[in-house]
Amino acid sequence: MEREFLSLRFPQKLWKMLESGNFRSIWWSEGGKCVAINKDLFEIEVLGREGQQVFHTQKIKSFMRQLNAYGFIKMQRNFQRSASLPEFLAEEAAASAHSQILYYYNPSFNREHPMLLETCRRRGVLTERGPDAKEVEERPLLKLG
Repeated sequence: MEREFLSLRFPQKLWKMLESGNFRSIWWSEGGKCVAINKDLFEIEVLGREGQQVFHTQKIKSFMRQLNAYGFIKMQRNFQRSASLPEFLAEEAAASAHSQILYYYNPSFNREHPMLLETCRRRGVLTERGPDAKEVEERPLLKLG
């Protein structure tokens, strides 16, 4: 894993993973408008990496909380299959393996519009700040029990 990758914000890491083609557990779906995640394979391939953590967690629930914190919405799979052959084949292979496929959508995360990635920001907790306070971009997630 490249060092520069580790210093990226969550949305940039996710984008780089999708564009790299190095992961079988995560891909663009719906023509680049959704992120498809093969949950079981993602836990092994990405979250289970020993010594090469991509994200700062090994738990799928924590990863899903990060997606939610950045405004990704979990979608139900009731729309048409992907038109591109590689996406269709990946979806079919995943479905035939009886794995759970998760689909997430964020209007600021679209393969055809990479410039929108800069608007994909973590939703923070509202706190009182002075008028000159700088915006806090990322805050660590609290670990509960």
